[in-house]
Amino acid sequence: MTDSTSITIGYDDGDIDTNGSTGGNSLNALIDRRYSRRAALLGGTKAAAFAVFGGAVLAACGEDESKDAGPTITAGSSGETSSGRVVTLTGSTSNTAGTAQSAFSQVSGPPVALTQGATGTTFIAPSVAAATMLVFRYTATDSKGLTFSTDTSVSITPATLGFAAVSKNKLDVVTVPAGYTVSVLYRLGDPIDAATPAYKNDGTDTSYATRAGDHGDALHWFGLAAAGSTRDDTSSTRGLLVMNHENINQPYLHVGGATNAGGVRPEAEALKEMECHGLSVVEVTRSSAGAWSYVQAGALNRRITPLTPTVFNGPVKGSNLLKTAFSPTGVAGRGTINNCANGYTPWATNLTCEENWAGYFRRPTATDNALRTPREVVALTRFGVTSASGNYGWSTVVPADSTNTLYRRWDARVSGATATDDFRNESYQFGWVVEIDPYDKASVPRKRTALGRFNHEGCWPSNFVVGRKPAWYMGDDAQNEYLYKFVSATPWAEADATAADRLSIGDKYLDNGTLYVAKFNADGSGSWSPLTFGSGPLTAGNVTYAFADQADVLANARLAGDALGATKMDRPEWTAVNPVSGEVYLTLTNNSSRTAANTDAANPRAYLDPPSTSVSNRNGHIIRLRETGDTSEALAFAWDIYAFGAGSDLDPTNINLSGLDATNDFSSPDGLWFGRSSNASGKVTPVLWIQTDDSAYTDVTNCMMLAAMPGPVNDGGVKTVTNAGRTQATRVGKAPGTTLRRFLVGPIEAEITGVDSTPDGKTLFVNIQHPGENGNPSNITSHWPDTQATGTAAATIRPRSATVVITKNDGGVVAL
Repeated sequence: MTDSTSITIGYDDGDIDTNGSTGGNSLNALIDRRYSRRAALLGGTKAAAFAVFGGAVLAACGEDESKDAGPTITAGSSGETSSGRVVTLTGSTSNTAGTAQSAFSQVSGPPVALTQGATGTTFIAPSVAAATMLVFRYTATDSKGLTFSTDTSVSITPATLGFAAVSKNKLDVVTVPAGYTVSVLYRLGDPIDAATPAYKNDGTDTSYATRAGDHGDALHWFGLAAAGSTRDDTSSTRGLLVMNHENINQPYLHVGGATNAGGVRPEAEALKEMECHGLSVVEVTRSSAGAWSYVQAGALNRRITPLTPTVFNGPVKGSNLLKTAFSPTGVAGRGTINNCANGYTPWATNLTCEENWAGYFRRPTATDNALRTPREVVALTRFGVTSASGNYGWSTVVPADSTNTLYRRWDARVSGATATDDFRNESYQFGWVVEIDPYDKASVPRKRTALGRFNHEGCWPSNFVVGRKPAWYMGDDAQNEYLYKFVSATPWAEADATAADRLSIGDKYLDNGTLYVAKFNADGSGSWSPLTFGSGPLTAGNVTYAFADQADVLANARLAGDALGATKMDRPEWTAVNPVSGEVYLTLTNNSSRTAANTDAANPRAYLDPPSTSVSNRNGHIIRLRETGDTSEALAFAWDIYAFGAGSDLDPTNINLSGLDATNDFSSPDGLWFGRSSNASGKVTPVLWIQTDDSAYTDVTNCMMLAAMPGPVNDGGVKTVTNAGRTQATRVGKAPGTTLRRFLVGPIEAEITGVDSTPDGKTLFVNIQHPGENGNPSNITSHWPDTQATGTAAATIRPRSATVVITKNDGGVVAL
């Protein structure tokens, strides 16, 4: 910011009485008018205008009023700030009989919205790609109706990160930078209708179908108009948060922990656990004072759980693979499970991703394999449907109603004469991307099978261009799995963004298209291979797995990726797309099975990170790609590695390849999201948010969230890494330096996951998942969020996953 200096604007109109003509006015009237005009122009009302930038003041210096008691006008000199920050313009008047009104208006520069507040007129510095001058005029009208004005200017520079990095810590609170406030919005067990009682948090609570679920994960903001249930994409004060509930902290949901008497789970406990999974759709609103709250009786509030009716759409709909005792036609489904990352559509629907679904099914291979065909065994084994008991033992429940199959469905063993007599195919009902219309509470979620079946971790769209086929990018979250993209068969039409029947638009774009899997080449190039039945190895003649048809290819996408020679990645998780460049980012969280012998250019590290004694990629990395021709339809791309997770104390030559220091070192990147293009954090050089799900660095710090402003793909160079004596060439992005810094550290044993903002970028929503996950009712290891206000809580308080709201105290765009 430049220093403020005083500018005095005098006025001299020469000899006053050069024309004696009265022009029809009396001489006395002319004299009165001339005197009043001179008084106004020379400062009969003296104006001072100044601007405040991010808390610093740009102001006019005081004048020596004894020189001239007559009217003068003063204005502040030019000041400087950067995009996204708050600017306050203040004017004052003196030396007049009274001022009837005064106001600021904009004279030049990119238009901004001026807001009159108690301390002055404010605006958010607009997004600019280069230094840009804005000029504002302060105009005042005195009690005689005479008007005068003066100008002040503000120079806006491109956005930069505008906060001091948060230190690593192991506190039981959410820590954010100075100048920011964090508050708790929506917690496990919070009721979402008027009839459900307040949450006791002692293990006795029930009715989770009308309460917030556990393990809040990915979330997305959908704006609402000021009243009613109408969609408003521009609203930043009222909206719907749609969030995943991935999993549960099982012991805390029950009085003394879960029970399993005689190998049989109680029905009430299992029902509670199932209902804690799924999604929430919940209305949230900001008061005039700026406080956020969720609306308990919101008209669109809704829980979607593993019990909610769903339908299948796309090429796998009606396939024999989907047929069960519940769904003999292979069209109907029940619920969604283990929902982790997400995506969205421009027609305002939410895409939720079914991730680690395989472990919920009971299928002891020692007995069930003999009842399966060899093809079935290959497919089920490739997806990990091999548990002897199934997560949480839900299939062991003996329900009070013997016709109730909600529990039996988790038993994937062959037990009947055909597939429609049992639930041998139930696992094929999961592993999909599910589309949900948040504005229609009665709508039925649709499973979009054209996008393939695997451990879906993210389904983020490309930037939408009229006339171009849009794409969605998806990771498969497991060690040595693949990156996929789905390209719609239908070019984008802008009118579809505002269609009333949103799920029918989903039918148009998401039910037909091509699913591709990625290959990363050593030279920094890459290609997309189509998962199309009948092409290449995807035929009935494939030796490893004989594909029957396109439904089989999509339902067994991992096997198709294997056959196509896709690149095995270090746990591909969240995807994010730069809203300006269209470049695609992918978190590779870690890989305990990565060794020096099996590194490749895209997964180049295998090392020791004490106290671990195993060689692996323990800290993960973030890879990115740029499609050839910058089009979602491309079949080739360029790639590099944006950042490598590492402690700042690790070997900078072979491990800490991004040069991380104490302000930005991290481990196990997971959540990933770019700022919205509707505010400065998503323009020019958008802010990238990185969240961690870590066990490697928790001896030093709790999990965290960082903000970054990355450059383009290939802004760095080629690097050769030495892993246990074996060298591996790779492509390393430019060291991020101060363009990457830690913004948040979470509470004890929590994962930071899920992030979105209001369209104006002034409010950030973040999910804090499974605090105290290693504890139980007799050994509670975290008491968050009850600790958030003071840092302490009663020893008996159980932890709860929760959504927090983060705002900048001066009202600016978060992070800038």
